[in-house]
Order: sequence, then C-alpha cells, then structure tokens
Amino acid sequence: MNLPYEREEKKLPPEELLQTGKEIIIREAAALTEASARLGDEFVAAAHLLSRCKGRVVVSGLGKSGHVGRKTAATLASLGVPAFFLHATEGAHGDLGMVCRDDVGYFLSNSGETKELIDLIPYFKRLGAPIIAVTGNGDSTLAHDADIVLNCRVEREADPLGLAPTSSTTLQMAIGDAVAGMSTLLLGLQKEDFALFHPGGALGKQLLLRVRDLMGTGERMPVTNHRALVREALFDITSKGYGATAVVDDEGFLVGIFTDGDLRRLIEKCGLEGLDLPVSQTMTKNPRVIAPDKLAVEAMRIVEEWEVSALIAVENGKPVGMVHIHEILKAGVA
Repeated sequence: MNLPYEREEKKLPPEELLQTGKEIIIREAAALTEASARLGDEFVAAAHLLSRCKGRVVVSGLGKSGHVGRKTAATLASLGVPAFFLHATEGAHGDLGMVCRDDVGYFLSNSGETKELIDLIPYFKRLGAPIIAVTGNGDSTLAHDADIVLNCRVEREADPLGLAPTSSTTLQMAIGDAVAGMSTLLLGLQKEDFALFHPGGALGKQLLLRVRDLMGTGERMPVTNHRALVREALFDITSKGYGATAVVDDEGFLVGIFTDGDLRRLIEKCGLEGLDLPVSQTMTKNPRVIAPDKLAVEAMRIVEEWEVSALIAVENGKPVGMVHIHEILKAGVA
C-alpha cells in the first residue's frame, strides 16, 4: 500500500494551490455565517445554564470534537466559568467520579452518535446534571437526550474531499467561544477579573501590575531640595540610577524635575560654571507625573508619548517614588 506521505508531491501551479487555500477559508467562514443566522433561544438558554452553574462545566468529546472540547474548556475557565475536559473513554472507565450533581455537561459530537459519549449520558441523568449538546445531527441520540441542543450542522466540510472535520470543528469552536462570551457577559466579567486568571503572561502584567509595584521609594528615590546647587543635584542623579531627580520645596512638595538632559543643555550653555547655579533655575517645571496606583501600562504610554525616560509618582502633591522605562520594560509591560 502506497501511503499519501510516501508519494511524490503533485506538480501544481502556485495559483491553483493558493486558490484552494482561499476556498477552504471561504467555506469555513460561510459555515459560521449560516450557523449564526439559525441559532436562537437555545443559545441564550445555554449561556444562562453555564453562568448559573454552581459546579463545573464538564466538557467532553472524542476525536477532533475532543480537541475542540479541550479548547472550549480552557476558554471557559480563562473567562471565569469553572470548567474541565473529561475524555469520553476515560470517563466510562472511572473518571466519571469527577462529576458532581451541580455540574453541567457540555458534549460535542458532530454525528451525535459517538458511543463513548453516549455512554456518559445515563450517569449525568442520574445525578440530575443537565447536558448541552453541540451536534450536527438533530435526530441523534445525543440530541434527543440533551437538555439543550446547539446545532453545528454544516453543508459540507471545507477540505478538497469534503471529508475531514474542518468546517464542522471550526463551527464547534466558534459556538464554544460565543457561549463562553455570553456567559461572562451575564457574570459581569471585568478586565481585573480576567487578569486574576492570567497573572503569568504579559496580558496579566498589563492588567495587574501598578506603578507602586515598580517604583523606587525611600533611599532608592532621588530627591533634591530646590535650594541645592546643580552639583548637588548631579550626585542625586548619578547615585540613584534614574538619570533624574525630583526637585521639592522646603515642605516636600514637587516643584520640578532635573534630568541628565537638563544637565547637558546647561553645560552647553554655561559651561562648568553652571554647576554652581541653584537647581531651581535649571530644572524642568511641571514635569510629567503619575499616581502610584495607576497601571504600569499607563506609565509606559506616558513615557512613550512624551519621550521621557522616568516618571515621578506623586501623592497629594509630594513625590513618593520614581519609575524608569527600563523597569517597566523589564517587568514585561509593553
């Protein structure tokens, strides 16, 4: 037997090959459009069932539907709807012990007759756990036994032979995404909630990390009295590593910032004699500042927009910290 991967590659014009790829995407997009037009109240009912679930959403499937199910379970969990994937075969051999009375079943089978999945239904019925079926066959065993049926029927699969699960699995995945999104809308999910479930990635850092978490405070923060000479301010700039120092009045209120850029411009204009001038005469007044409880991503936006390297964190008019662009980037906020 000559298997496909053992055969010589067919000689096809690039245009023909590209057209085939485009047609596959077009067919899958058409399947999504057709499905969106026919889905109705059952879609709303499924979203309510998931949002009101007091247990977990138990997602199950086999084959390609199982792969989609894993993704759907992960999407639900990442959006705050507790969910896990139960392999249909493993479920029938002991893993059903993970299912509780307050759970909701979410079963995927294009044919609706996947034996391993059908075998799980009696246990869910015995517990009184409702089942949502995502199937392309409304007359199937799964559809008849489910509490809610979401129709994922497609006219044909998108691959050239019309055989491989392509349009059907794309639709299954889109239905899972849509129901998950609707459920989180009902639950009132906020960006801050989403960040709690994604603390390790860049997204979580953008939504959770605040200026207070990154800024230098106390002895690490460069602060110079407005009466000091430039040469004194120079020590504060270089010793703390921020390339700038916050300038304050006698009561500790911020009156300006003196940066290494200000120093260069002063030396170019006045030479070394400029080092003996009061820093209040050479500082930049009304500097860009930020509140310490603002998100670090907001600080990043400010330093990029105004082309500055450091920001002073201010509370009640007094500097309480300083954050440098390098610290923001090092934290993974970009």
